[in-house]
Amino acid sequence: MSLMSVLTRDEAQTRARLLDVHRYAIELDLTCGDETFDSRTAIRFTVRGDGPATDTFVELKPAELRSATLDGHPLDPDTLVENRLPLTGLTPGEHELRIDTAMRYSHTGEGMHRFTDPTDGETYTYTQLFLDDIQRVFAAFDQPDLKAVFDLTVKAPEGWSVLANGITTHEGDGIWRAAETPLISTYLVAVAAGPWHSVRTEHRGLPFGIHCRRSLAPYLDADADELLDITRQCFDRYHEKFEEPYPFDSYDQAFVPEFNAGAMENPGLVTFRDEFVYRSAVTDAQRQTRAMVIAHEMAHMWFGDLVTLRWWDDIWLNESFAEYMGYQTLTEATRFTDTWTDFGVARKAWGYEADQRPSTHPVAPDAVDDTASALLNFDGISYAKGASALRQLVAWLGEKDFLAGINTHFARHRFGNATLADFVDSLAAATERDVHAWAESWLRTTGVDTLTPQLTQADDGTCSLTVDRDGSRPHRIAVGLYDQDLADDGALTLRERIELDIPQTAPQPLGKRPALLLLNDSDLTYAKVRFDPDSFKAVQSALSALPEPLSRAVVWNALRDAVRDGRLPATAYLETARTHLPQESDLALAEGVLAFASAQVADRYLPPEERPAALAALARLCRDLIRRTEDGSHPGLRLIAVRHFIDAAAHPDTIAAWLADGTVPGGPELDPELRWRILGRLAVLGAVDGATIDGELERDPSATGQEGAAHCRAALPDPEAKRRAWEAMFTTDEQRDLSNYLFTATARGFWQPEQADLVAEYVDRYWADVPALAARRGPAIAAAAGRWAFPRYAIDADTLRRGEKCLRKKDLVPSLHRRLIDELDDLARALRVREA
Repeated sequence: MSLMSVLTRDEAQTRARLLDVHRYAIELDLTCGDETFDSRTAIRFTVRGDGPATDTFVELKPAELRSATLDGHPLDPDTLVENRLPLTGLTPGEHELRIDTAMRYSHTGEGMHRFTDPTDGETYTYTQLFLDDIQRVFAAFDQPDLKAVFDLTVKAPEGWSVLANGITTHEGDGIWRAAETPLISTYLVAVAAGPWHSVRTEHRGLPFGIHCRRSLAPYLDADADELLDITRQCFDRYHEKFEEPYPFDSYDQAFVPEFNAGAMENPGLVTFRDEFVYRSAVTDAQRQTRAMVIAHEMAHMWFGDLVTLRWWDDIWLNESFAEYMGYQTLTEATRFTDTWTDFGVARKAWGYEADQRPSTHPVAPDAVDDTASALLNFDGISYAKGASALRQLVAWLGEKDFLAGINTHFARHRFGNATLADFVDSLAAATERDVHAWAESWLRTTGVDTLTPQLTQADDGTCSLTVDRDGSRPHRIAVGLYDQDLADDGALTLRERIELDIPQTAPQPLGKRPALLLLNDSDLTYAKVRFDPDSFKAVQSALSALPEPLSRAVVWNALRDAVRDGRLPATAYLETARTHLPQESDLALAEGVLAFASAQVADRYLPPEERPAALAALARLCRDLIRRTEDGSHPGLRLIAVRHFIDAAAHPDTIAAWLADGTVPGGPELDPELRWRILGRLAVLGAVDGATIDGELERDPSATGQEGAAHCRAALPDPEAKRRAWEAMFTTDEQRDLSNYLFTATARGFWQPEQADLVAEYVDRYWADVPALAARRGPAIAAAAGRWAFPRYAIDADTLRRGEKCLRKKDLVPSLHRRLIDELDDLARALRVREA
């Protein structure tokens, strides 16, 4: 990989003062072969002022720079250094820059990604230009506050269709023209080209479309009504909330292969990972997640696309708002009315974990120095913590004033750029409350507050509550008071839910002492909560008797935090799950508890000698759930239990019999996802060989099948299999480089808790090989190598020391450096939990 300069905040501010960028005319030719495509760009811009001539630069990262002209005068291609072409002697007034290049296709989900479907041999390309990858596709002044109009033409092979930000028209001879965009930022330009299968409709006079690979057409068609219904419902609800109408000419949603994120909010053309086109059975919770992503990305049409951050220190103005609005709007507008439970279990835990690592940062940092640093902040803080802060803001401010402030913000900054200060000013105009102070305490600070109840009992038997706060933020919370009927199987009944502001001005009277006092009931704030001793006893005996799933989510999160903080033995969490999860009906809760119990408690927090007992406990728990769902009343819960039973299997007999029969007794029948899941576990247990994996790949030669086979081969407990997998990941032969998805599948198969001795030599090799791989292959593979290829089951002080030594190496790719910091901190936490 060639070197690439990152844009600094200071450079962006200087260039924004110097230039007004008006228009890009872009011609892409995708008919030039498998390796490169042609890209021709004309940029019209104005140099401000009336002073002397000045200098700047344009970014591009070509395979070949054929020519460049400024106002008709040729520029020397040899002056291109790394990814910057200098523009010198610019006089005030209008200019035109023309650049002709060949650009490389990507196989890492960056720039113009190219993918050939192994099912039918069809090829697809799409762009992912976030955060600074536009220069891999065409030349640009690549920063968010230099918005421009984009006029795009694409030449594509016969039989392809082309999607873009605006409505596209086929002009003949493979030429497709997209309607001009309004003013948008460079990173939001989008193209998707290939022989797409498309379902089109119209809503409110706008063209709507959903698109996928041809091999996925039957699965998209099966869900088309659901996908379009969700899209229409969210679209209509946003128009009830927002005074500013949808600002673009169409709304396409393309499900694309090997996508690095969940989705990307390109205006008029949202791209999604095509795992959301379900080939296999899924739970309703997974459908809810897909619907939330649709709602999240649509919110970006206003938060991010219409009004865009000025610089990357205000990422939260995009992601936190889309996250909050996605969950809230889904709850209000669709059949998914309990989305905040899923947020509490899945997303919020992501935020809590990120916020307790050394790499934590404020939701709204004071400054982000450059684009490489900015990319690292797209994490659980910018998404989940920021959304939690907004939910707390709505609880404190009231939804009416909150929406009034948002609409003021849109009106002031439509098709422009804004900062945190701009947004806070818009909110302040709609309320008497001190929003500036709120923003300072919630958005400029790091870490997670902890709330602990202190109950004081009076002589007459009544009690009062004082909440101790370890932290500095103000909180408005609900406190649930639950009574327990010991004559009715210990059922918990909500007596009262009171609102409480923290810090308190005085103790809160409660009346008689409740059996369970639950802080942050309804999960309206972002804080860890603890239990008083009596409440903890009630949790142990009657957690499943709590009537509302969101309340149960708060309790499960508190138990999860207690394990991670070394305050609750990991085995106690397993025992609580064993006692209460068989009665659970909420799918998000069941999945979240089982995932933490297996991936963290069994695989990392318990020492190796205790892991077999933990797996046995998980297998028994899953069997209980499978037996409970034999009547077909809870198919989603049954599917979750089957998946986790497979993952916990310590012996191959049962799941091998399922694979041979093609079904779980009583259902479900094994679809491709379950077949590959079983085969992956059998590979770990040494109960299959390469020939069996090859046979399954013949049965399912799809892209997902290729990933499943790569995972299984890497998981085999065989030295030769491990050697081949390592070489596939870390080879220096560019012709054999794995794509981003195949790399991740191989890495996830390679490290297994059962195989610590077999792969011990690769722990040392990782620290030697991963820096060079990251430097050669770039940020996406660097992040994947830091996360999925990390030796996460080598939980010992020696691994920690070696990792910390690796961190001190100069010139580590930033995305790798960040991942290593996080993984090493998780490793250190696992060691502390084991010691506790």
